[in-house]
Amino acid sequence: MKSTTTYSTKSGFEIKEMNAETRKVKMYLAKFDNMDSDGDIIRKGAFKKSIQEHGPNSASNRKIAFLRHHDWQQPIGKFLELTEDDYGLLAVAEMGRSSLAEDAWKDYEDGIIREHSIGFQYMKDKIKFIEDDNLPMGGYWEVTEVKLYEGSAVTFGANDMTNVIAVMKSEEKETFLNQLTLSFNNTLKALVERRESSEGAFEYEMKLKYINSQLVQLATTESKNHSVKTEPLLKETGFDWLSVVSKINV
Repeated sequence: MKSTTTYSTKSGFEIKEMNAETRKVKMYLAKFDNMDSDGDIIRKGAFKKSIQEHGPNSASNRKIAFLRHHDWQQPIGKFLELTEDDYGLLAVAEMGRSSLAEDAWKDYEDGIIREHSIGFQYMKDKIKFIEDDNLPMGGYWEVTEVKLYEGSAVTFGANDMTNVIAVMKSEEKETFLNQLTLSFNNTLKALVERRESSEGAFEYEMKLKYINSQLVQLATTESKNHSVKTEPLLKETGFDWLSVVSKINV
């Protein structure tokens, strides 16, 4: 069963248009009716509620964010449009004026940014496993609704990042774990310091959720590499980080 408590990421699709005069980028963030490497098929309408509640035209002060690398401390612009068509989730974003946004725009122009990825959460009663003996997994997950947090410009899509982790050496994985743990602790400290104020707290909360998902991804990759048969690693009650550390140097 897919976890409905963690922050998940999924690779997006192609850039459709770029306009240097307006610094706007048009892109697809997700595709409908297509089975991805996670065994998911997202149906049209999956993003409708999120767009209504947190989209560009909503009254919410917590809009769906446009980020770099899923990092909530790296906003690079804002979404002007988020719509669903028959193909997928279509977005129009305007780049900001910060140095981060300027660097991202140059990377768009140079072809360094070629992909996008969404940060979201599965909804427990909106995912269903459809059995199909003709498929390698024995079926697929039909996703009819998700909670969409953000869309990110990325150098490598979410699935490519999983492959990168899989081929890391033990010492590289240990360094990656240490970096994630340090970032987690620093972000948690910042969140605690801002607990009396809502300003910035949401961004830190989302960053913690994303870091947690990366730690889970690292541990999951380790388990697969060592052929350890386990129950789903992420439990509703938490995650056993000691098992992650013990597997790094195996």
